[in-house]
Amino acid sequence: MTRASMAEHHPSDIQIRVNSRQGTAIHPVEVDAQSLQASGSIAYREVKQFKKWISWLIPSFVIANIVMFIITMYVNNCPKNSVTCIARFLGRFSFQPLKENPLLGPSSLTLRSMGALEVNKVVHGDQLWRLVTCNWLHAGVFHLLANMLSLLVIGIRLEQEFGFIRIGLLYVISGFGGSLLSALFIQSNISVGASGALFGLLGGMLSELITNWTIYSNKVPALLTLLVIIAINLAVGILPHVDNFAHIGGFISGFLLGFVFLIRPQFGWVSRRYTSITDSSIPVEHKFKIYQCVLWIISLILLIAGFTVGLVLLRRGFDANRHCSWCHYLSCVPTSKWSCNSEPTYCLSHQVGNQLNLTCSSNGKSGTYILPNASNSEIQGLCSGLCN
Repeated sequence: MTRASMAEHHPSDIQIRVNSRQGTAIHPVEVDAQSLQASGSIAYREVKQFKKWISWLIPSFVIANIVMFIITMYVNNCPKNSVTCIARFLGRFSFQPLKENPLLGPSSLTLRSMGALEVNKVVHGDQLWRLVTCNWLHAGVFHLLANMLSLLVIGIRLEQEFGFIRIGLLYVISGFGGSLLSALFIQSNISVGASGALFGLLGGMLSELITNWTIYSNKVPALLTLLVIIAINLAVGILPHVDNFAHIGGFISGFLLGFVFLIRPQFGWVSRRYTSITDSSIPVEHKFKIYQCVLWIISLILLIAGFTVGLVLLRRGFDANRHCSWCHYLSCVPTSKWSCNSEPTYCLSHQVGNQLNLTCSSNGKSGTYILPNASNSEIQGLCSGLCN
C-alpha cells in the first residue's frame, strides 16, 4: 500500500492526494512538516500516528527462528541417535529419515525437549511456557522456509505502518492464542511453528481495514483480496499434519487485537491537525469515530475473557473434541488420498544382545534390527518407520 502525499504546501490550501498506482490501500501519511514550517511563520502540528517506521523487529524474529532451528538440529544429532539420516555429510546437523520427518528436520523427541506444545506436560507438568516456546520451533527446513518468507512479506509492511511495539505484541499474543486453541483440541500430538502468530498478523490486517475504513481508497477490492488470501491459507490447514486450530486461534486473536492496536485517527481529525495551531475558527474534530471506540472496547473484553476461559479449561484438562463432534474437521478433512489419523505411534521393544525387536502396536508389524544399546530416540525413529 502507498501513502498519500501533499498536493501543495501552501498553508491555506492543504490537500491529501492519493497515488493509486502501487496499490489499493491508501493511508494519509508522510506529510513533510519541515516544508510546512518553511512556507510561513505559522506553526503546524505533525501527525505521529502516520509516521513511517523502520522495520527491524520482524527481521529479528526471522533470525531468532532460524537460530532456534539450528540449535534444535545441533541438539538432535541424528548420526548419534538414529540408524539412518538424510544428508549425513552435515554431521550432527543431518536430518531424520523421511518416514519419520518428511519436512527435513529433527525428531519429535528433540522437539519435545526443546519446548514443543505437548498438552500432557502443560496440564500435568505445569509447563505453561510451552504455549509460547512452541511458536519459535519448526518441524523442518520446508516448514521454516514457508513461515519465514510469509513473515517477511506480511510483517515488514505492518511494522513499517504501525511500529515495532504494536506489531511485536500482536505477533507474540496471537501466537499464544493459537497455541491455546490448539491445546484444547489436539491432545495427542505435539505442535510447533510460527503459523499461529502469522495468522494473527493476517487477522490484524483484516480488522485494521475494518476499523480504519474511512481512510482507505478502493475499500471493497482491498477487503475482497484480503479475504481470499485468508480463505486460501485456512483451506490449506485441512490437510493432514497441519495444525489448523493454531491457525484459527491465532487469526481470531490477531483479528481482535487489530481493533485494539491498529486503530488510526479519522480523516477529518488528520486534516484539522494540519491547520494552524492558533486558528480557533475551525472546529476540532474527534480523533476517533464512535464505532472505532466501540470495537476497541468489545475486542479488549473478548480477548481477556477468551484467554482467561481458555487457560482455565486447559488447566482442568478439558478436551474440546468431546464436546464438539465435528470440530476435528476444521483441522483435517479425510479423503481417499490421505487419512486424518494422527494418533501417536507406539512399539513394543525387546533387546537381546545386539538385536532389537520391535512390534508396532497400531498395525502389528514386526521388525528386527542389529543395534546394540539402542537409545530412546533410535527406537522412536525405527518405530515411526515401522508403523507408517
